[in-house]
Amino acid sequence: MTPMTPVPYRVAARRADLADTVTLTLEPVAEPIAEPAPGQFTMMYAFGVGEVPISVSRTGPVLEQTVRSVGAVTRAVCATAPGRILGLRGPFGTGWELDAAKGRDLVLAAGGIGLAPLRPLVLAALADRDAYGRIAVLIGTRTPDDLLFAAELDEWRARGAQVEVTVDRPAPGWSGHVGLITGLVGAADIEPALAAAFVCGPEIMMRVTAQALIGRGLPAAHVRLSMERNMRCGLGWCGHCQLGPLLICRDGPVLPYERVLPLMTVREL
Repeated sequence: MTPMTPVPYRVAARRADLADTVTLTLEPVAEPIAEPAPGQFTMMYAFGVGEVPISVSRTGPVLEQTVRSVGAVTRAVCATAPGRILGLRGPFGTGWELDAAKGRDLVLAAGGIGLAPLRPLVLAALADRDAYGRIAVLIGTRTPDDLLFAAELDEWRARGAQVEVTVDRPAPGWSGHVGLITGLVGAADIEPALAAAFVCGPEIMMRVTAQALIGRGLPAAHVRLSMERNMRCGLGWCGHCQLGPLLICRDGPVLPYERVLPLMTVREL
């Protein structure tokens, strides 16, 4: 089987997380793909419709992928009922490299659906809790109703993570933080000089959050971002995901802040 051939996976369960976002639990019909590392993605194929890159939101014995409906392919994937078949290729790209942060405090900063690629990292760190210092999860979202994995956050807190949430627009009854995610950086209970950060969300959110963390004293060399581009092949063949000298599907999506910052600050015409 070639890396361009989708492997059939059955949808074992479908959970509606938000009005436009679902999490699919997937099980292989025959030989599975290799187990993805936290931060990697697959190319998910809706038969007869097309293919789209989707980050993995749970790894291990249970494979989950969280998908937001934004186009024809993602609409078809989100509508796939339990028992139906999707195709997967991969896993592709770079992971978060959590092992390199052992012994350090962790900051995981997510904007919107950027929490999905960070969720496996949260779960992996909590499963090996003694290997890390303090863990701070910072989440920014548009409204309380747009908060992803809301039912899991108290469990993360009970297992030793600090979880802080901010919203752009509060709703009646919301008593939490309101404003940009950068407003949570100061609340992270970490020792900045001894911390590592993992950031995923819209590019402007990642840039300003990384800068706020570095401004607080976190070493730039220990900040990693997950980039997003229009990926078509996953193998660096087609060039659709080019960002300067990088091909995001091959060289990313997770990249060191210092490597990607010059490319994030170039204004495109």
